[in-house]
Amino acid sequence: MSPLFAFPNPVNEYAARVTAGLVVALAVVTLALGSGWGLLAIAAGFWLRVLFGPRISPLALLSVKVITPRLGRVKLVPGPPKRFAQGMGAAVSTAALALFVAGAVPAAWAVLGILIVAASLEAFAGFCLGCVVFGFLQRRGLIPEDVCEACNNISLRRS
Repeated sequence: MSPLFAFPNPVNEYAARVTAGLVVALAVVTLALGSGWGLLAIAAGFWLRVLFGPRISPLALLSVKVITPRLGRVKLVPGPPKRFAQGMGAAVSTAALALFVAGAVPAAWAVLGILIVAASLEAFAGFCLGCVVFGFLQRRGLIPEDVCEACNNISLRRS
């Protein structure tokens, strides 16, 4: 795979949580304003993060380069589950955008509400729903063990 499409491994959990908090803020403003452009920005941000890591996404850059360094906290966690979670966010936000464009506006806001709940769990409670789904799929053999060896081997995990 090209380095252009590389995703960091490990990932600073605090940067991921700050990014999730920024997603929550943008999603709440989008919902309050009823903005299709906001939905587009949210979906584009998720796709940028899942494809390129934090190098291109404005929210991730703000989180990784500005906010998180000021917190001075680092907790390294495996990258593949976080990338999977970004993929789930991309799918959900794209679904909300597609519903909005198709004229199913109440359904779009309901799907955005699901995204707000999931991102809030990550941002405020440190509970990554996408990471839990990743682990579930990996334990069932749907995601190969070698995708995230640190997820399976406690000795490879960093504190």
